[in-house]
Amino acid sequence: MLPADLRADFPGLRTADGAPWHYLDTAATAQKPRAVIDAMARAMGEDYATVHRGVYARSANMTAAYEAAREAVARFVGGRADELIFTRGATEAINLVAQSWGRASLRPGDRIMLSQLEHHSNIVPWQLVAEATGAQIDVVPLTDDHRIDLEAAEAMITKRHKMVAFAHVSNVLGSVLDTARAAAMARSVGAKLLLDGCQAVPRLPLDLATLDCDFYAFSAHKLYGPTGIGALWVRGDLLESGEMLPYQGGGAMIDRVAFTGTTFAPGTQRFEAGTPAIAEAIAFHAAVDYVGAIGVEAIHALETRLTDRLRRELLAMNDVTVFGPTDSAGIVSFAIDDIHSHDLGTILDEAGVAIRAGHHCAQPLMDYLGVPATARASFGLYSADDDIDALLEGIARTRRLFGKA
Repeated sequence: MLPADLRADFPGLRTADGAPWHYLDTAATAQKPRAVIDAMARAMGEDYATVHRGVYARSANMTAAYEAAREAVARFVGGRADELIFTRGATEAINLVAQSWGRASLRPGDRIMLSQLEHHSNIVPWQLVAEATGAQIDVVPLTDDHRIDLEAAEAMITKRHKMVAFAHVSNVLGSVLDTARAAAMARSVGAKLLLDGCQAVPRLPLDLATLDCDFYAFSAHKLYGPTGIGALWVRGDLLESGEMLPYQGGGAMIDRVAFTGTTFAPGTQRFEAGTPAIAEAIAFHAAVDYVGAIGVEAIHALETRLTDRLRRELLAMNDVTVFGPTDSAGIVSFAIDDIHSHDLGTILDEAGVAIRAGHHCAQPLMDYLGVPATARASFGLYSADDDIDALLEGIARTRRLFGKA
């Protein structure tokens, strides 16, 4: 059970005049608790200094805090600090794998397996590297209840597949991947497995030590942390094998630079060129501490209850289509006949309800579903039944305005 007064930790859940704001767009970005905001302010203010370079005390202290953040984030997902690369977000994390591992490993005729429900960030980087290397992309269809069809994937996969890249949880449908089955499939042909964990890390208990993937990408801002930072977990032996080459050059990622040639720093450091997002990393630490103190299991239980209720309420309306499986994780996408999701979103905003409306950076999925857009309500650890009540009242008002009730 989550604390009843948890919303008081989130100043963004009030409007400018102090009224409640029913925020149902956490899948896009989570609101930030005061602990994260305060940690960011301190890091940008009285504690600020650069990291890894200074010999003065404050720089040493900030370096220790930055590396403590790496330890905390890695521990939160069940990995080791020496396996965790800080990136600008999950998008950069996937691009890093595509450019670093992909350009070094893929050859003409090799194949990359994606699914129909992927976010653009797990499609476009692979298209770019496929064009550069001559590899080809295969797309796995969905089941009738909108999960990645692993039975179809198992029939499609061959030894020519070198990479399988799937969303752990769909950002549109809330579909949860059977990761054990996906890993076994990839292993059966010697392919690497990348999981996009953006929607999973804030919602599901996670232990990368037992997940059996090779790469795991996620962002801080969906985990109640700041924008501008995320992480890529890489299996330790892959970092040590030399299969991944640096794809950005600059300070901090080098061993020795000369005009005759450059040698690179070991491990994760070779992938963190330039001055890092120092304050953001420290705020990321505050975010995982905050979520960890509450417990992802408790958050998952809350979101499951709210998701079940909202799906039931929407399915009772004869002009509403609800997408995704019945056990979707914290995300409900739907469409109302003859009402565009943008119109619904605008009317709801007038009533103090925030949802996402559009293609959700998943245009191939919209094409697959046969709709131009969906409305999406997504829950967070601060969500409650009154958010659903306000959403349903707003939907009823919208239907009246469109002459549907």
